[in-house]
Amino acid sequence: MRHWLLHWLLSAVALLIVSSLVPGIDVESFGSSLAAAAVIGLVSATVGILLKLIFLPFIILTFGLVYFLINGLMLMLASSLVPGFRVRGWMAATLGSILLTIVAYLLNRLV
Repeated sequence: MRHWLLHWLLSAVALLIVSSLVPGIDVESFGSSLAAAAVIGLVSATVGILLKLIFLPFIILTFGLVYFLINGLMLMLASSLVPGFRVRGWMAATLGSILLTIVAYLLNRLV
């Protein structure tokens, strides 16, 4: 349980870092970041798995590039569900998903 809470907090911090780096991703507060991190986790665990299974042939054909688009789509979906968290456009969503993965990984390795 403690591990999940720590992972959730680190994901929220990673989201704040990414929002400061990527124009087009806006987070109003740390509370919005916590809510967005929870929704992104839930969307990834439900809709994300289904989309990755459906688009698996395209993911293989493009050597994983479609995977980033699916993650960007999940960021956009989360932004429509969480007030105070906005993603404007596909480029911001795709770049944000790539950087969010990298920053969250680095933060988890540090802790």
